[in-house]
Amino acid sequence: MVLGLWGLGRQDSLWQDEAVTYDMAHRSPDVLWATLGGADAVHGLYYLFMHAVFACWEGGVIALRLPSVLAMALAAWGVGLLGRWLAGPMAGATAGLIFALWPTVQRYTQEGRSYALVTAAVVWATVCLVQALVSSRRRWWVAYALLAATACLLHEFAVLALVAHGVTLAWLKVPRPMVRGWAIACGAVLVTLAPLVWVSLGQTGQVAWIEVSLAGDLTGYLPLAVVGLLCHMLVRRRPGLGRTLPHATHRVTTDRVALPLVVLPPGLLLLASVFKPLYVDRYVLYSLAGVCVLAGAACTKLWQSRQRPVRAGFAVVASLATVTLLVPVGLHLRSASSRSDDATAVTTAVKDLGAPGDPVIFLPQSRRVWMLRTPPASLGMTDLALAQSPAASHTLFGTELPGDLIAHRMAGFGRVVVVRDRNREAYEPSDQDRRKRAVLASEFTPCDGRTVGSARVTVYARAGFC
Repeated sequence: MVLGLWGLGRQDSLWQDEAVTYDMAHRSPDVLWATLGGADAVHGLYYLFMHAVFACWEGGVIALRLPSVLAMALAAWGVGLLGRWLAGPMAGATAGLIFALWPTVQRYTQEGRSYALVTAAVVWATVCLVQALVSSRRRWWVAYALLAATACLLHEFAVLALVAHGVTLAWLKVPRPMVRGWAIACGAVLVTLAPLVWVSLGQTGQVAWIEVSLAGDLTGYLPLAVVGLLCHMLVRRRPGLGRTLPHATHRVTTDRVALPLVVLPPGLLLLASVFKPLYVDRYVLYSLAGVCVLAGAACTKLWQSRQRPVRAGFAVVASLATVTLLVPVGLHLRSASSRSDDATAVTTAVKDLGAPGDPVIFLPQSRRVWMLRTPPASLGMTDLALAQSPAASHTLFGTELPGDLIAHRMAGFGRVVVVRDRNREAYEPSDQDRRKRAVLASEFTPCDGRTVGSARVTVYARAGFC
């Protein structure tokens, strides 16, 4: 939690998706509900939750990010609890510490998005699963169903954690009543999730930006899977680990709980991406919890080894990894340079390069996301192409005027500030975007500009206006 609070209040950087969260959370409930019917329903519960947060406390960026900090602190606690139950106190403390220091975890701890909350819900659903298996009490299955449903409503791909839990049950060969309890809980989750799935199936354009990168995606997935398997090999032969199942001679063990969570959710999402690109590592961020639980158990076994060279080598490797990898990465994540889509920096560039009264246009129009929190009007400038604001149009980024009318309006100005996406503007330009480019190329000349991450802010001017 301390690590999350470290970067909590940085006002000089705002991730573009945080800008969307901030804008959506400040819409009235009826407008928000209408917007979710056409876009971003997958994050609907999170937006409603953040709307309630801002209704209670208008705390700006701190209020935006504090729920993520608290959620990831809860997740770290749950990871430590799983490690303690399944492999002992030292393994629990180590697992929780590894989870808290993991760079990806640190990143989403300090971002106002849903992934920290999803991770916390999945981790504690796993805690309830273990308790349900070792105690056979119905209340744990109820808690499991509620937490799993919450995770899935926060993000639909959390349902892949249920598949991992099912494999855990099959691997443990649990008694039939336990299988029935899990199946009933999963059925309740799926029934709850079905309306959201139905709505989001009509919004597949929201993930059209995802591209298949077999080498890159596998490079991210395989090392984690290999680490999980290596840790599994280290801990599987330690007889004292785990908690005994009722009416059975075997135990709920670290590897059988954690390894399916490591391998299956990202693996299944990668497999689905062969047919429809869907894989993004943050969608299955919760799988890191399984890696950390296994790593905690493996580190404990190595540290408790009777062979002094093994123990000394482990201490040296752990120290070097912390000093040379985790600390520099943690410092970088808390700097503005770690954000390639820094909405605050884009707004600052527009303010510095433009002047009151200047028009602003966005290429493509979806890049209006960078100025959702601070629209051009708040800087005394004009959003030249805007027909209806995002809230008024019940859309994420607003609607624009027809291309001909935009070109006509551009003719009335000597200077135009263009906020351009350097990476994506070539993809499927709209008629409005084509007309903007045509007028800029034929009637204006770039006279000043600044690159901010993936954005390029340029002032275009007619002769004599530069």
